[in-house]
Amino acid sequence: MTQTLDPTQVVFQELYCANNLLDDPAALNAAWERDGYWYFQDVLDREVIARIRQTYVNYLVDMGVVDAGDSSARYNGADITGLPINLPETRLNDMKAHKLLHESPAINGFFARLFGCNPFWVPFTVHRTNPPEPDSAGTRFDFIHEDGVYNDGLDFLICWVPIDEIDEDVGGIAVVEGVHKGPCLHRKEGAKILPMEVADVPPDRWRRTNYRPGDVLLMGLRTPHSGLKNISRDGRFRLSMDTRVMPSKLKVPIVGTVSAVDSACVTIEDSAGVHVLRFDSDSFVRGFYGDRMPLPEIPARYAIGTEVIASTRGDLVINLRPQT
Repeated sequence: MTQTLDPTQVVFQELYCANNLLDDPAALNAAWERDGYWYFQDVLDREVIARIRQTYVNYLVDMGVVDAGDSSARYNGADITGLPINLPETRLNDMKAHKLLHESPAINGFFARLFGCNPFWVPFTVHRTNPPEPDSAGTRFDFIHEDGVYNDGLDFLICWVPIDEIDEDVGGIAVVEGVHKGPCLHRKEGAKILPMEVADVPPDRWRRTNYRPGDVLLMGLRTPHSGLKNISRDGRFRLSMDTRVMPSKLKVPIVGTVSAVDSACVTIEDSAGVHVLRFDSDSFVRGFYGDRMPLPEIPARYAIGTEVIASTRGDLVINLRPQT
């Protein structure tokens, strides 16, 4: 099946469903090497996903854009200027809605089956409650990018989870298949990283599907992808969670709190103790907009008490970013 969703005439073909490869590590690895993603249907506990959905719906009711008691959670036509669009839903992060996923024994059991070890959840999650934008003029793409250019040294998988049904009108997410081993498609202006343009991406490599609760899409750091504009005309929101996971048998990052910092080094405290780490000119310290931060500006961004994620080599910071 193919779907033409974008005015630029990009054709979206179906994601490859890897359910038949579960319990075959060699075949799973071959598919990952070939495609740059794994897509699984109906493998996550739908009762857990339903609880997460209710948390999202409660949030939308509190924001005044869904009527209380409307189980379908349709947009009620209220002013949406206070609702983040294509930005993190910080209130849902504060409500720890992702903990329902991260702490579910059934969902952790699926990932243990997939990885051959327990999963390690990296504390970096983005919640989406994108409202309908029925004006379909212009591109459907929100932000074409790969995560690797911003997260060098953090070897996680992007874990995208639909929280409700997401058909071609609601959009969801689209990935670019099989280009993850080639050169980075991002352009740069000095330290600024620019989003990819539609013309930068091979038009025949775009993939998506109609997503349902229980599905999960895992992508590599070098796999380009983008959210798609929600053009639903019946008031449906795009409810999805974008979190990060990795096999615990790999070297996991330091996850802790800054207790001291200057432009040369940072001290992070976690459950294992105190880590005194240094920066050099190659350290990627994430700034406010994802770009590399100049070392002299680090103390203003990473003040004492900031919760952070750090990948390291010895005592050297490879990548430092805030938790979300």
